[in-house]
Amino acid sequence: MENPVLTIVVPCYNEEEVLPETETRLSRVLSELIQDRLVSSASTILFVDDGSRDRTWALIEQFHTSNPYVTGLKLAANAGHQNALLAGLMTAEAYSDCVISIDADLQDDTGVMREFVVRFREGYDVVYGVRKSRATDTWSKRATAQGFYKLMTKMGVNIRYNHADYRLLSKRALQSLEQFKEVNLFLRGIVPLIGFPSTEVYYDRLERFAGESKYPLKKMLAFALEGITSFSVKPIRFVTLTGFGFAVLSALAFIYALVGKFWGTTVSGWTSLILSIWFIGGVQLLALGLIGEYIGKIYKEVKRRPLYVIEKQMLTDVGKREYQQSAAEAAISIGGRYD
Repeated sequence: MENPVLTIVVPCYNEEEVLPETETRLSRVLSELIQDRLVSSASTILFVDDGSRDRTWALIEQFHTSNPYVTGLKLAANAGHQNALLAGLMTAEAYSDCVISIDADLQDDTGVMREFVVRFREGYDVVYGVRKSRATDTWSKRATAQGFYKLMTKMGVNIRYNHADYRLLSKRALQSLEQFKEVNLFLRGIVPLIGFPSTEVYYDRLERFAGESKYPLKKMLAFALEGITSFSVKPIRFVTLTGFGFAVLSALAFIYALVGKFWGTTVSGWTSLILSIWFIGGVQLLALGLIGEYIGKIYKEVKRRPLYVIEKQMLTDVGKREYQQSAAEAAISIGGRYD
């Protein structure tokens, strides 16, 4: 086969501390892949600035001027990690044969990209980067992460254990991904739904090179809730079963009260009554909140707002031409749909 055009997509948000090292390491890897004739010399690195407030975009512009491999996208506002990643994937899809996505913090081992490409050349459309272990994590980080994957599996979500967003996607996998139109984006759950041949590459996760994590506990919990409610209705079913259980308990309590009244052993108790009311009221509020979460997702989906807005782009000449042609074809397709 001809050497494939590879694009390495890197979503960035306030990454000025780590970005110079990221650019150096990824350029080195890409240069080696080109020299070994594993990928085409037209391959590039695409940095996606997700509305950063620091010098991230200025650095990307600087890299683009001095490094022929570097291209860039600047989103008009912070759209979130998943949307920024999707923006890079959909842009690169127009002119790439395969795309590798990786975070800018250098915790994912760039050295296994060679194995990603080898697996792609063997015929795999999706190559997942999977952590060998979590030995370097703190106890709390390890416990919450493992709990997240186990909970997602129990909820019926097809998700790769210890896999984040470090993966390779072929062009046809990207074209299939483009057909998923949901606004509530959870790529870790969507990619396995594509169904093309896939494999896994294992690696040791490294320490963050510089800067701070963009996923503190609060964001991790929100991300987990997003994934669960986007791919599973089991929480709603659990609420239904809980309501049924309380109905059964109420019926038993009613029978008990009648028997007590008949035998004259009824004992009035303010504490037990108040505790029961508080408990059932708390369960009702929890159920309403969960139902509201699903209704909120429906509300977002119905509005059909764009997931991201691109303010600036710096692509290669070939990339610009292919991207513009792809955008024109998409516009014609959309126009034909409404004519």
